[in-house]
Amino acid sequence: MIPNINAVVLFVEDLDSCTKFYRDMLGVPVTFSDSVSFAFKIGNQDFVLLKVSAAVEMVGEEALSLDKEAGHRVLLCTGVEDVDTVYNALTAKGVAFIKPPIDQAWGRRTAYFADPEGNLWELYHELP
Repeated sequence: MIPNINAVVLFVEDLDSCTKFYRDMLGVPVTFSDSVSFAFKIGNQDFVLLKVSAAVEMVGEEALSLDKEAGHRVLLCTGVEDVDTVYNALTAKGVAFIKPPIDQAWGRRTAYFADPEGNLWELYHELP
């Protein structure tokens, strides 16, 4: 019924700082932009930053729960060839990690960071 997810859209307050983070620090290529959004391509996936005001207009205020006190509701995960290499490259660009690389009991090496709006990311690679 739902064959795949074609896009991830993050609702953000500060479009400029988030765009700079993804474009300049993470090196994700921009594919589209307008006054309320920036779209990127990550592999075959569309990844969009959308201003909260535009999201409210699109889906309605009652549909959005943007209360930051509620905690995180999403973790974006991306597999990389070597977590430590990517960790070192991103740290050199100024990305502040929440957790440095560590081997997990479930068979992955992971590291965690957040974007300027607090959206959480996991970098991982499978352990041998």
